[in-house]
Order: sequence, then structure tokens, then C-alpha cells
Amino acid sequence: MTIILTNDDGIDAPGIQALLKAVNDKDVIIAAPAEHQSGCGHQVTTTESIKLQRRSDFEYAIFGTPADCVRIATTHICQDTRFVLSGINAGGNLGVDAYISGTVAAVREAAMQGIPGIAISQYRKGKLNYDWDLAAKWTSAILVELLKRPLETGSFWNVNLPHLQPGEAEPEVVFCQPCTKPLPVNYRIEGDNFYYVGEYGKRGRTPGSDVDICFAGNIAITQLKV
Repeated sequence: MTIILTNDDGIDAPGIQALLKAVNDKDVIIAAPAEHQSGCGHQVTTTESIKLQRRSDFEYAIFGTPADCVRIATTHICQDTRFVLSGINAGGNLGVDAYISGTVAAVREAAMQGIPGIAISQYRKGKLNYDWDLAAKWTSAILVELLKRPLETGSFWNVNLPHLQPGEAEPEVVFCQPCTKPLPVNYRIEGDNFYYVGEYGKRGRTPGSDVDICFAGNIAITQLKV
């Protein structure tokens, strides 16, 4: 039984290599978008061909969306998929982000097929650098816990890692509810052109929700359902 790894940042993104390191399992297949697909939501390709490029014995670059990757992986690459893991995304996927995120859509697609999954994202403060080794370390511990937890059919986990600086306390793992407050919708207008300028870190947050937990420096885990 195989674990499928995917993402929406593309097969060459550092986050999926961090996820592979965290899984540390020989029975793994990477089936990820050949190109960046961030923010594509649950888009699927049905009116044109999807090219598949085999890179190695366990790596497949797919010229489609994250949901396409899961569909192709579970129906044609590995029909005995035990789990689908998506990430580690460069940026948070908190609260209502789940409706926009290709990272989350990948495991939602798996859940639609009755396959359990986990989406993992690394929140980023401003333009500070990511620490992928630290993200892999946290993810490894989280996977040990979540992979053994039962999930109802149609449910999946959404994990968001905090962005901590050297010297800050180790984060706690908090199971919580997703925030339902909207993302900032602000634009700069130049003539007929609108440029999005909403600031992710200034979004509203419900106390105790995943946004609140993650922004406060802890690991937020929510259980979502199709």
C-alpha cells in the first residue's frame, strides 16, 4: 500500500522535498504538478490532454492541477493508495483558504475517492525565509500521530505550521476549528487595472480558530470534510 505525495507549488518546490524527508517511507510515489499551480482550488482538466512525465521509479511530473495529479495517481499510477499527503505548501492554508488552495484540494479529491489524506502548509511571516528542515521535523512528528488516527470517510486533515524565529518556544499542537472570517479584499487601482494588495497577516481571526492558533505560534490542525 502506497503513500502519494503531491502539492500545488510544483514538483521541484523545496516543500515537497521536505515532505518526502518527513515521511521517511520507501513505499512513496511523488505525483505532483510539473508547474506552479498555487491558488487553483479544486480545478480539474477535462477538455484537453494531461501530459505525464516519468522522472524516476517513484517520481511523476503531471502537467495539470493538484486534483488532476491525485486522480491520475490513484487510478493509473497506484491503485492501492493508502494515504495522500499534500505539501509542504509555501504559505498558510488557514480557514477559508481551504476553498482556494490547490494543496488542500489534492487531499479533498482523495477524500472524495474514500482515501484519507493530510494537507500540510507552512505559514510565512512577511518576507522572512522558510526553514524547510524545521518544517520537515515538525511534519514528521505530526504524521506519526495523524496517520494512526481514524478518519470518517470523506474527511481529511489540514495542518498549518507556524513561522517561528530562532529562540522562540517549540510550538504546541492544537486541534481546532477553521476560521470562517474572509480574507482581506483590497486592491490598488491603476486605470482599468486592479492589483490585489490584501495583507495575509492582517486577516481577521476568530479566537481559538486555526488562524488564531497558527498566528500565535502553534501548529493548527483542523479536520475538514467533503
